[in-house]
Amino acid sequence: MRTPPARSPSPDPPPDDGSALPTALAEPTRPVRAPWVAGICLANLGMWMAFFGPLQILLPEQITLIAPDTKEATLAWVTGVGAAIAMAATPLAGALSDRTTGRFGRRRPWIVAGAVLGAAGLIALGWQESAIGVLAGWSFVQGALSCLNATLLAAVPDHVPVRQRGAVSGWIGVPQSAGVVAAVLLVTVVATGIAPGYALIGVLVLVCALPFALMAPDPPLPRPARPPWSDLLRSLWVSPRHHPDFGWAWLTRFLMQTGNAMFTLYLLYFLRDGVGYEELFPGSSAADGLLVLILVYTVAVVATTVVAGLVSDRIGRRRGMVALSGGVMALPAFLLAVFPTWPMSLVCAVVLGVGFGVFLSVDNALVTQVLPTAEGRAKDLGIVNIASAGPQVIAPALAGPIVVHLGGYPVLYTVCGLLTLLGAAFVWKIRGVA
Repeated sequence: MRTPPARSPSPDPPPDDGSALPTALAEPTRPVRAPWVAGICLANLGMWMAFFGPLQILLPEQITLIAPDTKEATLAWVTGVGAAIAMAATPLAGALSDRTTGRFGRRRPWIVAGAVLGAAGLIALGWQESAIGVLAGWSFVQGALSCLNATLLAAVPDHVPVRQRGAVSGWIGVPQSAGVVAAVLLVTVVATGIAPGYALIGVLVLVCALPFALMAPDPPLPRPARPPWSDLLRSLWVSPRHHPDFGWAWLTRFLMQTGNAMFTLYLLYFLRDGVGYEELFPGSSAADGLLVLILVYTVAVVATTVVAGLVSDRIGRRRGMVALSGGVMALPAFLLAVFPTWPMSLVCAVVLGVGFGVFLSVDNALVTQVLPTAEGRAKDLGIVNIASAGPQVIAPALAGPIVVHLGGYPVLYTVCGLLTLLGAAFVWKIRGVA
């Protein structure tokens, strides 16, 4: 038998499996350890405080002082435009991160830039005294935080093996809920003014995000492995026809998050005007009632999100758990549509927290398993983030007219429940993940 002549090795052979890829692109196989998980959780806590502190308390109160007669419409414009900025900036920041080469890594420069610019924007936002100023300031903050968000999202598929992603997503989900509580406590108890509240949140963004940026490993991307710059804009579109599982996962999240965004957008006003919280509890404000609901909700989320992630890792059945979470999340919307009372609001906070806790960890893990390419993880997760940021644009456009002209809060919460159920049904269209 003749032996074929040996071929001289190519200087840069094309990879034929994950092990031949550069370290920055290879599918992770080693479980991440507790310090890494703690670091990314702390960074997420700072980011979510920066998102939710303004959304839940500071922006509504600031706008009430600036435009008391049109507070609903003004808040809708500010949050809607800000969310549109985030929706566009997150995949773009992710795509730039995917193409970043240098000894500092792909993600680290963008985490630092997002934290620094976000902190500066929050401090400036606290001094705005016009609706236009608030709109511009919040839009800048959303754009800066999008850089931070895109890179933190990509850290999971960059470093966490599939068999651990449910549990890690569960731990990362805890600060998303705890960030609401921490932010509300900080801006209502620690810093009682609007400008001090924004400044405190801004400083905490830096304190929470920089340790992870400076200490977490971030393997550099070799220049030959960098996606071409010429495809930057074209890469921001992922065809559902060529990647159907990615498309269905996106639609599932979009509908469920739209229902959730509409549910929470006017919660402060619902307690004040629909439940009559300040008449039920003289001397208390609707913001006090909102804080109670957020605390109850957060306890329910924290109690379920890590457990749900661990269970999904163990059984490997993520679709069914996402569908179940949608049914649980829809129930509170239907209940409040019929029984708009304070006791029912407390019950619904528990139920919604349980459902969202399951959704938070399991859906995040599921999405990382349907990403189209390793080279575009941050960009693709930025596109998925549109399914979370986009509802912040859609929700005001839908919820505002419903509350003001089309039946008020009962109709609003009925629509929220139906959208959530529809989104949960679409998860069964995903075929490549059990």
